[in-house]
Amino acid sequence: MADLDQLTSQQAIELENKYGAHNYHPLPVVLSRGEGVYVWDVEGKKYYDFLSAYSAVNQGHCHPKIVGAMVQQAQTLTLTSRAFYNDMLGKYEKFASELFGFDKLLPMNTGAEAVETALKLSRKWAYEVKGIPENEAQIIVCENNFHGRTTTIISFSNDPVARKNFGPFTAGFIKIEYDNLKALEEALGSNTNIAAFLVEPIQGEAGVYVPSEGYLAAAKALCEKHNVLFIADEVQTGIARTGRLLATCGDCACVDKNCSGAPEVKADILILGKALSGGAYPVSAVLANDHVMNVIKPGNHGSTFGGNPIAAAVAIAALEVVQEENLAQNAFDLGKVFRAELTAFAQDNELVKSVRGKGLLNAILINDTEESSTAWDICMKLRDNGLLAKPTHGNIIRFAPPLVMNKEQLMDCIAIIKNTISEFKK
Repeated sequence: MADLDQLTSQQAIELENKYGAHNYHPLPVVLSRGEGVYVWDVEGKKYYDFLSAYSAVNQGHCHPKIVGAMVQQAQTLTLTSRAFYNDMLGKYEKFASELFGFDKLLPMNTGAEAVETALKLSRKWAYEVKGIPENEAQIIVCENNFHGRTTTIISFSNDPVARKNFGPFTAGFIKIEYDNLKALEEALGSNTNIAAFLVEPIQGEAGVYVPSEGYLAAAKALCEKHNVLFIADEVQTGIARTGRLLATCGDCACVDKNCSGAPEVKADILILGKALSGGAYPVSAVLANDHVMNVIKPGNHGSTFGGNPIAAAVAIAALEVVQEENLAQNAFDLGKVFRAELTAFAQDNELVKSVRGKGLLNAILINDTEESSTAWDICMKLRDNGLLAKPTHGNIIRFAPPLVMNKEQLMDCIAIIKNTISEFKK
């Protein structure tokens, strides 16, 4: 394999195209190194990373504390399975449970696994605690959601690309419009077999849709009224991305470790992933209080790698970095600057239809059709100009840099974005 040691970008792309399944359409850039807010391609060109591996690398690429914890644990003990105890899992469960304010944590590996876990947990609670007849439980979800791509999850997706030719699909889900309290109230009031409401605090893959002020709190209140579990999927929005430790914290005065009170919305089941490891290792988690989590018994659910010692050590370090470096506050402050700058720019540029987001999870809507190549072409030019981003849903460009970015770097990136878009004409 010596001839493969020094690949050009084109050679690397050709290898993937020949030997890999074609289940992604990457931007044509081949990365080989990352540090902080920067990545480098195999030819040595440096870029700002404005995607953060879909918000997995909130703590920056190759954060020394996280990498150090991973290496140290990998040299000590990597995997025991859950057939035995290990000396790291309990430490991690205690740390994360106390940080997020829950009684217990169920460890998994990926975001989709964690969503599946939450669905199973809510159904079992519905049968054994709420008293819904077996196999009759329904879960309310939102249109244009993205919770993963397992068979069950795509069963309640309305993305034709994710669904076509993967049926038959799993029953038991009711879809309603996102950010529509009346639709939620009607669904809850018309069916006594509702186990849970699964929602993204901000719909990320759909194009960074931020709900109306007060929507999440009102939705949680409706769930409580009808004895329905409120499940918050914070795989992408959690871990300081939106300017608070969790997006469900809303705009309360507290910020991560300085939290001085209850969050705006306290989920019954919280789903975390991505930045839970700082992008260094697959780690996800489901958190809930005892009255929900205790329905899970030995043999009901599990994972060979879920809760392994490396994952536990990495997650503790990743969460400590968020606290120690005050990343939630940084995301909150820089996010305001980013939206203000891009909103002002959009007023004089007809190609940018709108700017939206929260913290450092933002998007611009390109004033063209979803079928057009304009957003893709802009991202290609951004790449040429040293900044990496990618479209979603055709005409939306998501911007989500690592939260370790400073204001000087952000202003440099804003200049790149403005100058690049200014080169295009609708």
